[in-house]
Amino acid sequence: MHFYITGDTHRSFDRIEDFCYGYETTTEDVMIILGDAGINYWLDLSDKELKGRLSGMDITFFCVHGNHEARPWEAADYEEKIWNEGIVYVEEQYPNILFAKDGEIYNFHGRKVMPIGGAYSIDKYYRIRNGLPWFESEQPDEAIKKYVEQKLDKVNWQLDIVLSHTVPIECEPVWAFIPGLDQSTVDKSTEKWLQYIYDNLEFTEWYAGHYHVECEESGVRIMFEEYDEIM
Repeated sequence: MHFYITGDTHRSFDRIEDFCYGYETTTEDVMIILGDAGINYWLDLSDKELKGRLSGMDITFFCVHGNHEARPWEAADYEEKIWNEGIVYVEEQYPNILFAKDGEIYNFHGRKVMPIGGAYSIDKYYRIRNGLPWFESEQPDEAIKKYVEQKLDKVNWQLDIVLSHTVPIECEPVWAFIPGLDQSTVDKSTEKWLQYIYDNLEFTEWYAGHYHVECEESGVRIMFEEYDEIM
């Protein structure tokens, strides 16, 4: 079993399919998507068609929550099951498409791995004005934050790997921000909370997506279309 990792896909999986062919993966292998997989976005037949395509690919998807997708329980009839020692959300007809539960601690090759998804959408009002999906639940609410912190308490704030969508605020790639966007209008509450976690957590690796760039900022690796493997 291999645990591969990559950034946002936004419903476009051609490159993942090419990767699977090139590496001759099977459904025993896992592709971690660091948020915005976009599988539950339109909440209509097109989502089911996409899931049908992905269910035929030789990989198991493990999706961190992003800000361009619904939470699983908002999207379809998902059930919870235990997978690699943590809870995931899965639909019976698509067993290789798994959605992470924020704050769960998974065992990947003996390493403790926690997903902490969500972010604010800078295109929120554009999407609302134009009748595109926007999800009020895009950022972690107080219940999710409490759950994450309780789980961290149980492991004395020691993890091997964090998988987030956005980043601690001090790790933002400010050079990659959209020119002309007034950052004072952007809700940074998730980034500020992740900063609290970052400052108090003993960890080895931290991966994030969201920004559509490839870089490392203060020990956090931000990914887009490149791949890595958790060994």
